[in-house]
Amino acid sequence: MDLPSEAQVKKDNQQAPPMQSGIGSFGATATSTDVTLIDTLLSDHLLTQAQYDEIKMKRTITNQSLEELIKDSGYVPEAKLVEAKARTLGIPFVSLAMTSFSPQAISLLPRAVVDRFSLIPFFYDDKTKTISIAMANPVDLDSIAFVRQKTGLNVRSFAAAPQEVRAAINQQYREELVGEVGQAVKESQQLVSKKEGEEKQPKLAQLIEEAPIAKIVSTILDFAVNSRASDVHIEPLEDRLRVRYRIDGILYDKLSLPKTVQDALVTRIKILSDMKIDEHRAPQDGRFNFKSADKDVDLRISTIPTANGEKIVIRLLWKSGGIPTLQELGLNGMALKNLETAILRPHGIIIVCGPTGSGKTTTLYSVLARLNTTRVNILSLEDPIEYQISGVNQVQINPAVGLTFASGLRSFLRQDPNIILVGEIRDQETTDLALQAALTGHLVFSTLHTSDAAGALPRLIDLGAERFLLASTITAIVGQRIVRKICSTCKESYIPPPRIIEEIKAGLGALFPPADQQVKLYKGRGCSECGNSGYRGRVGIFEVLLLSEKVAQLILEHPEASAIQKEAITEGMITMKQDGYLKVLKGITTVEEVIRVAQE
Repeated sequence: MDLPSEAQVKKDNQQAPPMQSGIGSFGATATSTDVTLIDTLLSDHLLTQAQYDEIKMKRTITNQSLEELIKDSGYVPEAKLVEAKARTLGIPFVSLAMTSFSPQAISLLPRAVVDRFSLIPFFYDDKTKTISIAMANPVDLDSIAFVRQKTGLNVRSFAAAPQEVRAAINQQYREELVGEVGQAVKESQQLVSKKEGEEKQPKLAQLIEEAPIAKIVSTILDFAVNSRASDVHIEPLEDRLRVRYRIDGILYDKLSLPKTVQDALVTRIKILSDMKIDEHRAPQDGRFNFKSADKDVDLRISTIPTANGEKIVIRLLWKSGGIPTLQELGLNGMALKNLETAILRPHGIIIVCGPTGSGKTTTLYSVLARLNTTRVNILSLEDPIEYQISGVNQVQINPAVGLTFASGLRSFLRQDPNIILVGEIRDQETTDLALQAALTGHLVFSTLHTSDAAGALPRLIDLGAERFLLASTITAIVGQRIVRKICSTCKESYIPPPRIIEEIKAGLGALFPPADQQVKLYKGRGCSECGNSGYRGRVGIFEVLLLSEKVAQLILEHPEASAIQKEAITEGMITMKQDGYLKVLKGITTVEEVIRVAQE
């Protein structure tokens, strides 16, 4: 982030016109600025030429300023309007939705002050003794002077959308993560200062045993569990340590820590994970268990050396919570019926396709839970074992001792199995063994990294599979992605623009329901339950390709993915994008989510 000097900000602030109340209204009285603003919005393609002309026309018949007319029109999102406004005034802009907050900065200003002046501190530079604040009105010199007097620090002001400022205040000043970590950071720095006074260099071994560092680690993990995060990224930057959480598939900046705690924090996590603490040049992997309240979580730790130090990624695997059913995952209608028909066959191969993190393993676990009875012997070979399923013989691969997917699958065939799960087909040997297992009367499940269901067949041929074997053993192929669900607490309806309806109609074709009235879609307004994202939880969108006689013939003759896809659609397959649009019309997710994950 390119931060301007304090003198430059002060100069810009002094040149700016006085503030009026309202959204993005700093400097709103300057007509010349208004004209520049609307031209900027047009050049940034935030306004169309028709919208630009409409607002200019309204200006000639009303007493409202152009900025007020732009706000009232709803054509431009608040954050984009404020960003454009800040640019015309030469004031730096910050998007608080994309910013990590420093506990040190938050601790420097009490809630009463930030509420009174509608501002929030987000970064503290210890070297220059400068605090960076985001303001709904960044030209309010009295507020800036008050913060400077209150903290005794240099102040850098940034423009931010008022709605984002309010949301950030409500979140950061109630969130235990920032408050508790901030206190622990303060205590750890006091310890560093004390030890540096006693000796020239504080001993790292002594520092990591102190309570503050342990408190920082446990608070970071507690927040991950309580916020339903799947991963925690602890990333060293040049001037700070950034902590990000992957929640519902999206990474969120939540925390900035001072560089002084980096080594102690990394070493603490390495000790818990049983890693070598003196190895900083090579990647390492480890694991440990963590309990937060009544939730027991298995943590998989990965470290990798970067230019600014070691980066840590923590994957959270819940030991409890149950395995969702196929319907709970999002399968319904013809796709559910086709998959249920396929898994009831006594032999064959069923493959689940999608990129990393698309929920393939969870789908396979749901299928195994459905088939798991005392009458069948189920063996699974996984990397890693993510859920424990009672009654299923789960084996984790271990290449160090020669236990790979291929060698494990070869051993499985001597264990009298009925159903075999192979975590991933990734080489020719595993492909051949899976085909042979299906030919000898076993039901085989596996995953493959392809973009859609039809692409799995050419990929298997690339891995050395014979076409005639594929045509006779593949039963069904499932393609899937995961989209975020609209938060049920703040869900609200809206009338979408015609182009969105036309896009959905074009995607669904005959599947688009006949509309007797105006089509309504849904979105999340943003609330405390969903962290102001508008989304909470996730659901899958699927396509299930059954291997019919015509598709089998295509494999033998023309195994191109496009030809197979076209034939499957002709036979009634609903594509992932179509399934996503149907879930949009039902109010489960949004158009933006479907386009984000399923756009070709």
